[in-house]
Amino acid sequence: MKFSVIKQRGLWWTISATLMIIGIVAMVISWQQLGAPLRPSLDFVGGTRLQFERDCTQPNNCTQPIEISNVREVIDAQKLNNSSIQVVGQNQQGISIRTKTLDVEQRTQLQTALTEKIGAFDPKATQIDTVGPTLGRQLLSQGLLALVVSFAGIVIYLSVRFQVDYAVIAIIALFHDVLITVGVFSILGLVAGIEVDSLFVVAILTITGFSVTDTVVIYDRIREILNLHPNDRIDKVVDDAINQTLTRSINTTFTVLLTLFSLFLFGGETLRNFSLALIIGFTMGAYSSIFIAGSLLAWWRERREKSQVVGAESIDTSASSQDS
Repeated sequence: MKFSVIKQRGLWWTISATLMIIGIVAMVISWQQLGAPLRPSLDFVGGTRLQFERDCTQPNNCTQPIEISNVREVIDAQKLNNSSIQVVGQNQQGISIRTKTLDVEQRTQLQTALTEKIGAFDPKATQIDTVGPTLGRQLLSQGLLALVVSFAGIVIYLSVRFQVDYAVIAIIALFHDVLITVGVFSILGLVAGIEVDSLFVVAILTITGFSVTDTVVIYDRIREILNLHPNDRIDKVVDDAINQTLTRSINTTFTVLLTLFSLFLFGGETLRNFSLALIIGFTMGAYSSIFIAGSLLAWWRERREKSQVVGAESIDTSASSQDS
């Protein structure tokens, strides 16, 4: 059975537009609350992050989950009022604190005060990271530069290999994938306190590479069909190309997602957000390659052909009037 993407393109575009609008709204709200479209980690803003977990081997140390109000009381007493606090770990027995840059003495004082207030911590589970603000700004600027360079390289490559309109539409599809991924993480930052770090930039760059590869496969098939049947309507050509490559696209995406879900479930806390970003981005990359890139190309080519026909008719009309 032949699957028609073009006939339902209004539905695919509506789904994409809805997801992008939701993401943009979340980023606006995040900007108002946090001063950034995403909740930035220490990698970008600098400061000290401390993560402690209760030692549940000690009697009566883990009978109740940690209350944020108790942690906030200690934080305020240490004059760290603008700190971010999050309860983490199984059964809410851990805390993650992001605050201004602390020296060794300040970190020791804070840890001692927290131990007295909420219980003893497991030294093996303690994590303390400090990043300077200069390094954070440098990581952010380099990440954005890498993203811009990758987009420019993709435009040049596709313009040379195909045509300029192919390249422009592929970039629109890539922007669609990146925007939805960023939007989801903006929502997660507001709802669950999930932060983005330098690995998130790596994930975005990886998503662009995967998405454009899938799109190029479909574009190659479109070009082949046009060479064999130059008089076919563009919507038929696009539908044929998508149907011929659909199984490959689905199988490739499915096998990659299996690996990413394994990484998400068993890769540990450090790689969880990285793998989640890839899961979202790769899924949207497959979606945009199948439902967005081809349908946009068909729509654009139809508009261009109509404008050329209208232009030719106007030229013929003016020539006839001159002859008469």
